[in-house]
Amino acid sequence: MDVVLGIESSCDETAAALVTSDGQILAQRIASQDEEHAPYGGVVPEIAARAHAQRLAPMIEAVLGDAGLALNDCSAIAATAGPGLIGGVMVGLVSAKALAMASDKPLLAINHLEGHALSPRLADPALDFPYALLLVSGGHCQILRVDGVGQYRRLATTIDDALGEAFDKSAKILGLGYPGGPAVERLALQGDPRAVPLPRPLLGSKEPHFSFAGLKSAVMRAHERGEHKNSDIAASFQQAAVDCVLDRLGVALSGQADLPALVVAGGVAANETVRGALEEFASARSMRFTAPPMALCTDNAAMIAWAGCERLPLAQSDPLDFRARPRWPLDPGAEKVRGAGVKA
Repeated sequence: MDVVLGIESSCDETAAALVTSDGQILAQRIASQDEEHAPYGGVVPEIAARAHAQRLAPMIEAVLGDAGLALNDCSAIAATAGPGLIGGVMVGLVSAKALAMASDKPLLAINHLEGHALSPRLADPALDFPYALLLVSGGHCQILRVDGVGQYRRLATTIDDALGEAFDKSAKILGLGYPGGPAVERLALQGDPRAVPLPRPLLGSKEPHFSFAGLKSAVMRAHERGEHKNSDIAASFQQAAVDCVLDRLGVALSGQADLPALVVAGGVAANETVRGALEEFASARSMRFTAPPMALCTDNAAMIAWAGCERLPLAQSDPLDFRARPRWPLDPGAEKVRGAGVKA
């Protein structure tokens, strides 16, 4: 049985974990930076990178201690190598390289998105390939076909903002602070999702892609008019976002009848309203629905270690000169979409 040490530092969570090839999480730790970034209403890359540099080494030592293991007991060292804030990514990847060199273990440079894409298989061992994946986070909003480890075909992407970004910016507009997504979800529970007429960008379009910039702008206008309670704006925004996601999924999966399961991953997958709507969507199409537990939805090192466990038997290790990547699409050959397309 292999044991992989995973390191995650792509944004504002410093994390380390030990995971076995049979899906056991032996130990994991996550250090949040919410307090550091809260005064700015979002993540400041320089602050994030410094925090990673200060916290990562003692965290790795603590995780090994939690599991009662030494570095030499690990089969490989896995670290997020992109995409993400390049300063933070470099902290984690350089640390992993040093550990791999010191222990003479393989280095596994993991795509952060692949960590999310494979994380449902850590929580649900019965989940087999292929499956449809809705990847929704602060920086990414995609629908992918997952045929195997390293085998991803993008079916849809955002042409502007990601869904998690729209949640965070709407939270900022409503004065809810950071992190914004959970704050919007909590406030929405007190509001009427039909109270504020908000747009559903691209609803009914034949192309499967997402757009949330217009919805975010509509939230700002509704807030500036002052005609509705913030709770009603939050609930109406969340419902509009869910309506868009379900519509776009329907278009993207219309030609993918051989996919037996719908999987959701990424930070927005922790939203209970989004989860519930997706479960109903899958049930109506006789698809199995699965999502990681809440702890594996947001950025974490267990998913990075697990992606390493999936890759290790395939002999997919990486050289020590592997370079950190601020952008790293899961499907590099996917056709560019209209609009900015930078988050594709």
